[in-house]
Amino acid sequence: MASSGASQWPSNSGNDGISDEQAARLRERARFVRLETIRLISIAKVGHYSSVFSCAEIFSTLYYDTMRIRRGEPGWPERDRFLMGKGHAAVGQFPILADLDFFDRSWLDDYTRLGSPLGDHPDMRKVPGVDFSSGSIGHALSNGVGMALGGRFHGKDFNVFVLLGDGEMQEGQVWEAAISAATHRLGRLVAIVDRNGYQLDGKVDDVAAVEPLDEKWRAFGWEVHEVDGHDVVALANLLRKVKADTGREKPCCIIAKTLKGKGIDYMETEPGWHLGYLAPEDEARAREMILEGAK
Repeated sequence: MASSGASQWPSNSGNDGISDEQAARLRERARFVRLETIRLISIAKVGHYSSVFSCAEIFSTLYYDTMRIRRGEPGWPERDRFLMGKGHAAVGQFPILADLDFFDRSWLDDYTRLGSPLGDHPDMRKVPGVDFSSGSIGHALSNGVGMALGGRFHGKDFNVFVLLGDGEMQEGQVWEAAISAATHRLGRLVAIVDRNGYQLDGKVDDVAAVEPLDEKWRAFGWEVHEVDGHDVVALANLLRKVKADTGREKPCCIIAKTLKGKGIDYMETEPGWHLGYLAPEDEARAREMILEGAK
């Protein structure tokens, strides 16, 4: 299997604030996301494997360690909010929402079928636990700004986490939202950029270069951190630190270096898997690779 390719990014070989047991749990939940993504796409016959695989550890860490949520209570008013700019990764979010008892797990078996509330993109009107309906890239951060402002207005202390694709950095609305967030000193707003280097049309920086991302976010008035997006220990410790800093006035951007298709060697090196379908024999091998990676 291909190596992570992210060793040049800040990592954490020691567990610091997160225990070995907790780290193992987060890795297991990331595998769960990948395996369930394969299962659900086999129902739909087409889907976004690689876009989910690049952020599986981010999903796992947010939902099972970072965010304040209550099992079985998707509408709990005090919950932390989560929005996804890259809404096509919803197939990896849905299994977690079912696992948290936000809706019946049998819904997953009808993924994208006629009448199912679970589609290729998340719909907050139909799916409990979805805080934002996304599909058109570029709108999530603006909505996150609105939620953070709303929380402040109502005296709530919830945090707002927004997961963005790196290709999404080419959208002007993202930067308008970034200006607004800094202007209003939204310290409880956290943007996480899934920096996997690819978008639908190829390499992000070949389509429209976005680097230097860290300098751009800082110039827009944000606190910026960089992390290996597949290292659950580094992610958990960083997110815990960011969340604990309740006096911070600057919004926070975390640039997570990831691999598109992480865990499936040929998806890590072939950008064409942004949208695809695994034949049954290939699906079996993909499952083996994910399980082998856990050893």
